[in-house]
Amino acid sequence: MKDFAQLIKKLDTTNKTTEKVAALTQYLKSADDDDKLWTIAILSHRRPKRPVNTTLLRLWATEISGVPLWLFEESYHIVGDLAETIALILPNKENIESSTKSLTQYINEIIALKALPEEDKKEYLQTNWMQLNYFERFVFNKIITGGFRIGVSQKLMTRALSKATDIDEDILAYKLMGDWTPLTTTYTKLILETIEEDYLSKPYPFYLAYAVEDNFQNDLGDINDWSFEHKWDGIRSQVIIRNDEVFVWSRGEELVTDKYPEFQRFLSKIPNGTVLDGEILPFGNGTIGNFNELQTRIGRKNISKALLKKTPVILNAYDILEWEGKDIRQHPFLERRKILDKLISECDCDEIGLYLSATMKFENWEDAAAEREISREKHSEGLMLKRKDSPYLVGRKKGDWWKWKTDPFTIDAVLTYAMRGHGRRSNLFTDYTFGLWNDGELVTFAKAYSGLTDAEFRKVDAWIKKNTLERFGPVRSVTPHHVFEIAFEGIAESSRHKSGIATRFPRILRWRQDKPMEEANTLEDLKAMIPK
Repeated sequence: MKDFAQLIKKLDTTNKTTEKVAALTQYLKSADDDDKLWTIAILSHRRPKRPVNTTLLRLWATEISGVPLWLFEESYHIVGDLAETIALILPNKENIESSTKSLTQYINEIIALKALPEEDKKEYLQTNWMQLNYFERFVFNKIITGGFRIGVSQKLMTRALSKATDIDEDILAYKLMGDWTPLTTTYTKLILETIEEDYLSKPYPFYLAYAVEDNFQNDLGDINDWSFEHKWDGIRSQVIIRNDEVFVWSRGEELVTDKYPEFQRFLSKIPNGTVLDGEILPFGNGTIGNFNELQTRIGRKNISKALLKKTPVILNAYDILEWEGKDIRQHPFLERRKILDKLISECDCDEIGLYLSATMKFENWEDAAAEREISREKHSEGLMLKRKDSPYLVGRKKGDWWKWKTDPFTIDAVLTYAMRGHGRRSNLFTDYTFGLWNDGELVTFAKAYSGLTDAEFRKVDAWIKKNTLERFGPVRSVTPHHVFEIAFEGIAESSRHKSGIATRFPRILRWRQDKPMEEANTLEDLKAMIPK
């Protein structure tokens, strides 16, 4: 644990990528294999399940520290991190030595903790809190709460692992995909060995596009070098057909095969050794729906016949990554699309819910812009631009794939509630709730916490502290006064929201200090934006 805690300390105290990679590389060269594997798992979001709820963690920490619960809560809202707050309030013993237990030993104990009675959990935690120095205690708490946010992406971790093992980054990215945990594999098997059967269900790392920048047309050159298609608003997925089995993976590396049983029909038309990249879309009444309809399928443990009938889905495919059992990601995009187009055109694939995301070409950028303007009518978010000779790369790489999204919806709303932020903004009220007018009252419709400058956040925070009406734990209701322009990407009716409307990715566009609250928009204005 001592070495892992020191690693986390180094990673947490530098913003330089080269220093993070160097620290992680050195650790991965020197740690034992079990600790390496758990480190890789933790940094790729495969953490053990939380064995104790946060309410009990708070109570037991205040009990051993003698700090009143109300003071702990106030401290937590200032610090902004539960693991760090607990580590800070616990008493430090003089001349305490670093723990001799390994990272793996601690994690195994934490996993076993979940099944123990509450009193045993309490005794274990309080004993270990008092046997660890401050930073080890902080890391120990992080493992329990599952909240590692230390500025290390999986891409950075993979780069360090490549330096430590001399294995190509792209190969490692592929090895780390899939449904593995340190409880189901070993470091040698996962990283060093190549076992064919382990790759049966593995997806490929997803290639991600960058958003276009101002005057991008000048930078991209000849429009004839580019292929265009609509950017669909669904769930990015890979559908794998190998050994007469179907596997469906989301972009978040979650195996979701059981959520989309209709894709089992692919086995009747699509040959083994095929991997398709595309978007899962709602397809009721034979037309593409909106993302809000898809949400009825997301997170459901059981997909009933009624739900399948109510919200059928399709895969709108736009790339093929494996064909006849061969990885074809390095083939130019146009070659891959020819294979995909031929596959879908010859199989009557609409019968099995497999459709083709059509490519388009334009004579000039003005024509492309005109197509982008009508994207919402087609339930898309804009256009995708793909260089015709581009390979299918790993992760987010600039140059070959771009997304040109439609301009967001915007509406002027009134600030009604506020909550403290997190991290460096944990001592400021930066998480806001907004309302729109409806029959003379403000009705909540969205929350947002980004879009203002640091100086603006500080000004709003000072105003909130002077104009609080009521407190509800960490939330404050404030005097209605300030108007903000809110931008969002999508909108749909929703019975789950008080306003009856759900918005996607709301964010603050600007602070309308020029506008009195009486001139903010109404709920009817918002409803009028819903696509017919």
